[in-house]
Amino acid sequence: MPIDPTWLASFQEKLDQHYTWPALYTFKFIVPHGREQQVRDLFPLHVMAAKESKQGKYTSLTFEMNVSSSAAIVAVYEKASVVEGIIAL
Repeated sequence: MPIDPTWLASFQEKLDQHYTWPALYTFKFIVPHGREQQVRDLFPLHVMAAKESKQGKYTSLTFEMNVSSSAAIVAVYEKASVVEGIIAL
């Protein structure tokens, strides 16, 4: 599902207010059980920590990435948005 461009612009502005680039940024996604590998495949060079939900319906995936700008963070979220049912935190 495409991300709302207005929200993205606001998010990017907030990132620029709170970070000095380059920076280490933590990404966290929640995906339905069985879709974890799709996210891992999008970011093969990064080690992800995974934690399954109490009932096993969802998995939380967390990883850190050195990013050069807020645009790089937005690009990661846009790339991940192709995974059905993903929730970005």
